[in-house]
Amino acid sequence: MPLPALLYLCAAAAAASSSTSRGDYRLAGLFQMHNSAPRAAARPLVDSCDNTAAFKSHGYCLSQAMRFAVEEINNSSTLLPNVTLGYDIHDTCSEPASLHATLRALARKGGREVEVLPTFHRYEPEAVAIIGPDSTRLAVTTAAILGIFLVPEISYEASLATLSLKRFYPSFLRTIPSDRQQVKAIFLLLQQFGWTWVALLGSDNAYGRDGLNALHKLLTTSDVCVAYQGIIPVNKDASSLELHNLVRILMDTRVNVTVVFSNRQSARPFFEVVVQRNVTGMVWVGSEDWSLAQTIWQVPGIQTIAERAGSPEAGGGAGGSAQLYCTQRCTGCHLLATAPNVYDAQASFNVYSAVYAVAHGLHDLLGCASGVCSKGKVYPWQLLQKIKQVNFTLYKSRISFDTNGDICKGYDIVMWDWSSPSWAFNVIGTFRVNPDRLSIDQGKIPWHTKDRQAPTSVCSEACQPGEKRLQQSRHRCCFSCVACPSGTFLNRSDLYSCQSCRVEEWAPARSEACFNRTAEFLSWSEPISWALLIPTILLMLLMAGLAVLFALNASTPVVKSAGGKMCFLMLGSLACACSSLFCYFGEPTRQACLLQLPLFAISFTVFLLCVATRSFQIVCIFKLNARWPALYEAWLRRRGPVLFVAAGTAAQVVLCLAAEATSPSVPHRDYGVAAERVVLECTSSAGASRAAVVAYTVLLSVCCFVLSYAGKDLPASYNEAKCLTCSLFLHLACAAAVLCTQGAFRGRGAVAVQVLGALCTLGALLGGYFLPKAFVILLRPRLNTPEHFQMAIQSYTRRLAEA
Repeated sequence: MPLPALLYLCAAAAAASSSTSRGDYRLAGLFQMHNSAPRAAARPLVDSCDNTAAFKSHGYCLSQAMRFAVEEINNSSTLLPNVTLGYDIHDTCSEPASLHATLRALARKGGREVEVLPTFHRYEPEAVAIIGPDSTRLAVTTAAILGIFLVPEISYEASLATLSLKRFYPSFLRTIPSDRQQVKAIFLLLQQFGWTWVALLGSDNAYGRDGLNALHKLLTTSDVCVAYQGIIPVNKDASSLELHNLVRILMDTRVNVTVVFSNRQSARPFFEVVVQRNVTGMVWVGSEDWSLAQTIWQVPGIQTIAERAGSPEAGGGAGGSAQLYCTQRCTGCHLLATAPNVYDAQASFNVYSAVYAVAHGLHDLLGCASGVCSKGKVYPWQLLQKIKQVNFTLYKSRISFDTNGDICKGYDIVMWDWSSPSWAFNVIGTFRVNPDRLSIDQGKIPWHTKDRQAPTSVCSEACQPGEKRLQQSRHRCCFSCVACPSGTFLNRSDLYSCQSCRVEEWAPARSEACFNRTAEFLSWSEPISWALLIPTILLMLLMAGLAVLFALNASTPVVKSAGGKMCFLMLGSLACACSSLFCYFGEPTRQACLLQLPLFAISFTVFLLCVATRSFQIVCIFKLNARWPALYEAWLRRRGPVLFVAAGTAAQVVLCLAAEATSPSVPHRDYGVAAERVVLECTSSAGASRAAVVAYTVLLSVCCFVLSYAGKDLPASYNEAKCLTCSLFLHLACAAAVLCTQGAFRGRGAVAVQVLGALCTLGALLGGYFLPKAFVILLRPRLNTPEHFQMAIQSYTRRLAEA
């Protein structure tokens, strides 16, 4: 907020090296009002800081801000009532002069010397607190000396972060934010606009080097790369070869953003060279020391290259109206050539705040809250503790210090404005502390680009989503882009490697996330499942119908010739084999997987054994009985059919148990079928036991085929060679087809093929063996009579006799 115009009430004696005002408690002010050129001497000399030295209006205006603050406090009825403050203002035109002024402020009260005591708890110096000095170079020396005596020192412009180290500078405080905060503000500013390819320049002093190193250290932990880092040499002019080489290197790095962390003295010749070499299209991010300095924006031609200059500037300064009033009232200030600029105004507020911080600390120490202050001895260390605890508002600005003695204040982000004939600046954002946060109003920024958007400064364009960075040089910001392959994804926390998805997940190429795989199995509700379930159910209903039909016609020749009671065992075994197909539907379970092979194999084996037994008996009756009549009688007498079927079934049971014991069929998740799917299936390793089960079934099928084929010339009523041969041939073909297509189909397709093959086998055998007999029973009853069968036997016997 702008200060009252009286803040800049100037005195007529502008050229005075120092001024004094007595009071109950005295402050010392260190201001550089002259700039004394260094002189060669055998020993350090204290410069006179007289009229022969170059006058500095900036330091003079700051000294007047201190005078005004003291006078305002002395005239206050609430702050330090019945107590007056005095001041000693010293001109620190050089380091020796600054040291001399510091020692004068430390001189014992009422004396002229600095007394050395065993302890300074009872030491009373001439000044209870020191305001200043301005530069980091001078503040380091004074802070080290004053820290020994614990005399409070509040600087208004020294921003070096090292001064916050309390073990070295225990009594140092400041009303300007630390460079540590400025570095954070610049860092957040670069991140805000996505500038990842930048150059860093700093002045060749503690301010520039420390700020540069702190910023570089912070950038190395982020995604911002420093393309070039250089130092601006001191005491050089625009003809310096070093400066021209520095600018040439800066141009060769091809960056669009350059951070200049420099003081005003070094920044001016640098920008003069920048103008000479016509460096355009650059965004200049400046530190607070030079960004609003008149000596910089008055560089001839700087508007041609600085259209985008922006910087953090310490907030809380005074406005233009106050500056104008200062000029109008300074009628006797003949050496004050120009009005104080914005930089003077803001620094003046820092001085004003420092004086008020001392006043509030003294107010608390003297117990002035009751309305009357107790004027007692004030030791510097006591006042230091109170100043550290102050917390008050000054023109809507909160004044308080953290544990390091730094003021809890942020920055205004300003941008140079050359839209009008004269120079100006716009506040485009703010940086606030505790917590650190940057706010930028993009609408206030008049970017001078073709699309009026913020310029870019990157070494490589950002990769497309799902593309990792392949670093091409030592700079991580310079890279090529490579698509992440399928099965991997790009995590935004690591842009340089593709991470594999978990086994339950998948990802397409160029993905930034993994997705859950779709579980695939032959569910009950799928159309293909219904296409298989309906025939299965119809086949089982047909088997039940045939069983009923054969039971109703059990005494007829057709049923007896088909095997009699054995027909029901055959139909039951086919029904059990058909029921095993239900184990292939739904999500596989351990029970379903264990039942698939044994239930089908054992049931199918029973059917084949029954077919083989019946075929053997027919062959024995018509062909072997005449030659070996005792063979058939022994077969019947010793219950050969039952024993044969039981033994053959027991053998298959043993093989199935061995197969499940050695390589059990268990639920398995197959991730190799497709990237986006996981197949749930019953599987087991191929073992000798499982192969033996299949081989045994094939062997029985071949035996049945041979026996049925041996009876191809039997009477028609007993001749089933054609139907059984076709049925068994179809069964073997289906088994071969399933075996051959196992590699072509995966997942639900393979299961569907397996179920379809089993259905075809069961349907063929049922149709080849039982349907012809059912046809006779239902549609040819005249053929289902003993007379017809007797005539067929006689015809067969006659044909054999004739042969």
